[in-house]
Amino acid sequence: MKRMSEAQFDMANRLFFKLYQCANMLHKTGSRAVETEGLTTQQWAVLGALSRESAGAGLSIGELARYLMVSRQNLSGLIGRMERDGHLSVAPGGTDRRARVVSMTASGRHVWEVLAQPKIRAYYAQVLADFSVNDLAHTLHYLLRILQNMEHLDANRSGAGALPTLAS
Repeated sequence: MKRMSEAQFDMANRLFFKLYQCANMLHKTGSRAVETEGLTTQQWAVLGALSRESAGAGLSIGELARYLMVSRQNLSGLIGRMERDGHLSVAPGGTDRRARVVSMTASGRHVWEVLAQPKIRAYYAQVLADFSVNDLAHTLHYLLRILQNMEHLDANRSGAGALPTLAS
């Protein structure tokens, strides 16, 4: 693995600290944007994941956890609260009775599509007001590259392996 120069380390340190601050501000300001619907950014992410066409029949808790990149334990409490609020239903899954499938209820779909979506769009418009389409494409590209590298580290668990070049 190539060693970082001090300048690269300093820039990387600033970058990761800014990502940390962005994540915290997303939670704070994003939750504020949808708080009148009783949602947080974590619940917004769950509803968004379940609203995808590929999740039409619901997702197992494991699939949902993998998609959101959170632990099953962290997701469990969140799902319980959302089920209690009537946004989700949890049912035994198919042949494996231990597997539980999470799906959005009619009430959850209404909250997501009718109440939350306009506020989320307005939130995005405010946060990204001075970004061009090109700026958005470049930002997304680099965040995806960082995420791929992090996924590679996570898959190796030890973090000792060299990262592949993701220029392709």
